[in-house]
Amino acid sequence: MKGFITIEGCDGVGKTYQTAKLKEYCEKTNQNVVFTREPGGSKVAEKIRNIILDSENDTMCDKCEAFLYASARIQHLNDIVIPALKEGKTVICDRFVDSSYVYQGLGRGLGYEDVKALNDIAVGEYMPEYTFFLELTPELAFERKGGNDVKDRLEICDKDFYKKVYDGYHMLIDSYPERFVVIDAKGSKTETHEKIVSEMKKRGIIK
Repeated sequence: MKGFITIEGCDGVGKTYQTAKLKEYCEKTNQNVVFTREPGGSKVAEKIRNIILDSENDTMCDKCEAFLYASARIQHLNDIVIPALKEGKTVICDRFVDSSYVYQGLGRGLGYEDVKALNDIAVGEYMPEYTFFLELTPELAFERKGGNDVKDRLEICDKDFYKKVYDGYHMLIDSYPERFVVIDAKGSKTETHEKIVSEMKKRGIIK
């Protein structure tokens, strides 16, 4: 969907920081951009987010998790993304459907095709025009972050899980090269920010 941009990457790579810096840049330069996130982004979707990420919900089964993500996504699209796109605004989202493909489909082992089928219903025609993937291995990402957040249910996973997630992203990059823009995130935060801005300008997403 034209004007719909997502930012993806493994945990600890700096997506949230880079999205915030990009928002700051767009506000300073008076650009018509809406920033949001998944899971969450709107009132109901944020409540679903809290359920998904709460470490006390450690008995949640993998299929329930996948359906909750899809449910939050439907609400988020309905409340935030679709109205903004219809108004001619650019939407930049911290995580979207690719996260479900790799975290639930491959990391959890539910199967890429099954999770894709579920999310085809949730997303419909609203697939991103471009997805910016922050490239950093799980090992480097967690070293930079300082380890897992024990309060975040998804971060209480072993290294094998995150290796599957990382490999899953690269499977998607190979499958959809016209959509994915890979950003080397090994440098400083400032360097990564400058790369994102440069690549977005090249594609006419921002000025």
